[in-house]
Amino acid sequence: MTKHPQDRLPRAWQRMLSGRRLDLLDPSPLDVEIEDIAVGLARVARWNGQTAGDWAFSVAQHCLIVEQLLDQFRPAVPAAWRLLALLHDAPEYVVGDLITPFKAALGLDYRKLEARLQHAIRLRFGIGQLPKAADALVKRADLAAAYLEATGLAGFPGPEARKIFDPRGRFATLQIEAARLQPVPPARAQELYLERFHELWPLG
Repeated sequence: MTKHPQDRLPRAWQRMLSGRRLDLLDPSPLDVEIEDIAVGLARVARWNGQTAGDWAFSVAQHCLIVEQLLDQFRPAVPAAWRLLALLHDAPEYVVGDLITPFKAALGLDYRKLEARLQHAIRLRFGIGQLPKAADALVKRADLAAAYLEATGLAGFPGPEARKIFDPRGRFATLQIEAARLQPVPPARAQELYLERFHELWPLG
């Protein structure tokens, strides 16, 4: 039997600890498991590992901060929006956490791959259809978390961090527990991430 030309192309599969095989080019929501996301994000370092502490500050911890910061910008945030915040960087369990300048250098193809993964993840956990305001709020909280991490963990001087992450001066009065910015071992980050996920999902 003659194979179609596409059948001869190598597939970009990633095998997960759960046993799932995720097609990176055409990810299916059926192959997305929260346990795989949690273990991956707990072992991916923010800021390329250039942070203070005995452990890398993980993407899992960052996502927990972003979810907590939603309250600083909007009271009574819906659970679905909180779950979106917790999962906003979930594609990094597969592709890693590339710093923003590197993402820009890689161009549109990388962003398309990341967007496909995010779409599959959102469908898997029932947050595929949310208002644009939800994404905007999560993006704002994400930037605020970056500002707090830059000044509290990554050694950025205050004026430099404000110039890059807070040019409008919106984050100066933010409050967050100091413990949230303390890097923890990957196993603990994974545990905390899963605990919060299961508090939010399934959505009521």
